[in-house]
Amino acid sequence: MTRWLAPVLLPHLFVGIARAATFSAADIDTARALRDEALAGSGAYEIVTSLTTEVGPRPAGSAADRAAVAWAEDKFAELGLTGIRRQPVPVPHWERGTLEARTTAPFPQPLVAAALGGSIGTPERGIEADVVRFETLEALRAASRADVEGRIVFLSQPTQRATDPSGYAATVYNRVAGPSVAGALGASALVIRSVGTTRNRIAHTGALAYTVNAPKIPAAALSNPDADLLERMLQTGRPVKLFLKMTCRDLPYEASSNVIAEVPGTDLAEEIVLLAAHLDSWDLGTGAIDDGAGVAIVMATAALIRKSGLRPRRTIRVVLFASEEYQLAGAGAYARLPPAEIARHAVALEADSGGDRALALASQVPEDKLALVEEIAAVLAPLGIERGATTTRGGADIFALMRQGVPALQIAQDWSRYLDAHHSPNDTLDRIDREQIDQVVAAYAATAFLAAQAEGGFGRIEAPERTLPSTSGDDRSR
Repeated sequence: MTRWLAPVLLPHLFVGIARAATFSAADIDTARALRDEALAGSGAYEIVTSLTTEVGPRPAGSAADRAAVAWAEDKFAELGLTGIRRQPVPVPHWERGTLEARTTAPFPQPLVAAALGGSIGTPERGIEADVVRFETLEALRAASRADVEGRIVFLSQPTQRATDPSGYAATVYNRVAGPSVAGALGASALVIRSVGTTRNRIAHTGALAYTVNAPKIPAAALSNPDADLLERMLQTGRPVKLFLKMTCRDLPYEASSNVIAEVPGTDLAEEIVLLAAHLDSWDLGTGAIDDGAGVAIVMATAALIRKSGLRPRRTIRVVLFASEEYQLAGAGAYARLPPAEIARHAVALEADSGGDRALALASQVPEDKLALVEEIAAVLAPLGIERGATTTRGGADIFALMRQGVPALQIAQDWSRYLDAHHSPNDTLDRIDREQIDQVVAAYAATAFLAAQAEGGFGRIEAPERTLPSTSGDDRSR
């Protein structure tokens, strides 16, 4: 059972939900037809191929970021969507620069590492200091200043492979919060074991979140094999020194955009079913799984509905968000739309979990709307998708909308392979499986269409609590 599945009491909960039909037979038949058409070939693979080939890595604020915006407009037009437009967004621009990491004692060796997104650089001469290891962030929090001051902190906790994001959730705080926790204790720098599951000698980047009450220190991630090497050196009992030189830096903000397109609705056209993904990526790979796959999923979903000639009741809006990986700038700009505009959003879905198979349908809707979700789940069941939990954070880009009452559906995907490539040089097109991404589009197409048809809509939800830092998404910090 995955983390998305509801507790054992969930089936009994559904017994009490009214079984009256909430969708017409014609709508159910149409959703099934869309599902089956996507399985036969959704076009998503071709979209992610185009993005990763014609644009490639697209960090926020870069020239490639601007190229991605133009690519998205052209691709929306090619797919026949309407209402194509940009929502201007000022985005942060962080430059990775170069990195040199090596042990200098007791056994000099070079190490493979990557600066964490948003990290400051080291002094020009670099930093050399003794290494002090902590297994977890909690252990570091419990340390005294005398244990840490002047040293390079090493957080060695490995990330466990799982079909859901639970392994990621257990270690991502090392990356997000570790630099400020170590900085507050006087550390000169921080290195972490990469938040990833691959055994390849590559490092996984990702955003950190400095806090205002701690000094900023340089921070980097070691590849898993290099983290193992550093642990073995420390196990000798001899002092281990590490040299770190990083030239990363923040540059002035740049102009970017959320890119928006729609399948127009009919009698409920003023209401919006939002399909979200993010257009930016980190710079180490080509952004295929994160989030080229999500971009392709939501684009292909809307294109499939438009191509079918269907006229949904509600408008289906696709938003490709800017700068999700670093500071969620695009999500913030969208969430600051006037309240009346936010109120138009009937429900939101976000695709940001790669391209592997969908496993469950989770939801965050009022209890009296669960019957809608149950009927959607029944349409998805032939895809091997189970009814998931009745709570979800939805995703990084839609969470601020959920905080304003917008309900969410989440098509939870298989994470078994996701963290092998996430935020790494291995995030390339070969990680995308055509049949699996078609299955995901099949789920999105049926779900989006039925959401657009739902009689009475999905109501409003109470604002979920923020349990992760501002760089969070889909139960993980980016």
